[in-house]
Amino acid sequence: MTMNRRTTLKSLLATAVLATGFCLPVHAATEVAGVKFDDSISLAGKELKLNGAGVRTKVFFKVYALGLYLAEKKTSVAEILPLAGPRRVSITVLRELSSEQFGEAFMSGLNANTDKAERSKLLPQTMKFGEMFAQFPSLKKGDVLTVDWIPGEGTQCHLNGKKIGELLPDVAFYNAILRIWLGDKPADSSLKPQLLGEK
Repeated sequence: MTMNRRTTLKSLLATAVLATGFCLPVHAATEVAGVKFDDSISLAGKELKLNGAGVRTKVFFKVYALGLYLAEKKTSVAEILPLAGPRRVSITVLRELSSEQFGEAFMSGLNANTDKAERSKLLPQTMKFGEMFAQFPSLKKGDVLTVDWIPGEGTQCHLNGKKIGELLPDVAFYNAILRIWLGDKPADSSLKPQLLGEK
């Protein structure tokens, strides 16, 4: 092989490597309390954007980091609840919690942000959602719970990537879950503005 051919091949190889490097997808992430939330994800064939992320604290303890994913960024609850398309709440546990503690906190937040008539209407799905927490004894630090809304299917939960619980078909129930953190009586008043993208 001549020197010119070697030089040409090296140049072509270097160009190919550089071109490949520039073509690699860059997954930007937002870090909250040591937890990285991808700035975009794919769910039900759609790209969702991280609307906001923050930490749920209770008596100075960091309980979990939470990220809210929507098809388009929104800054008010009134804009978020009627949104079409898939949505995701991603929760990464920051300290061990029993399933009873976690379930009770979910139910307390749900009840605080729905009126009596709506609670009655959503009772069957609420009971099934509560039964989901009986499937595991505790949530350990680092566990990831996702709560997804998938149009045409319903609310589906995953724990560390594994499906848990039944599909819950009513979008009103998913919105009731969202109001745990975004309602008039949010579980953490400092977390709500972070999920709405306010700094």
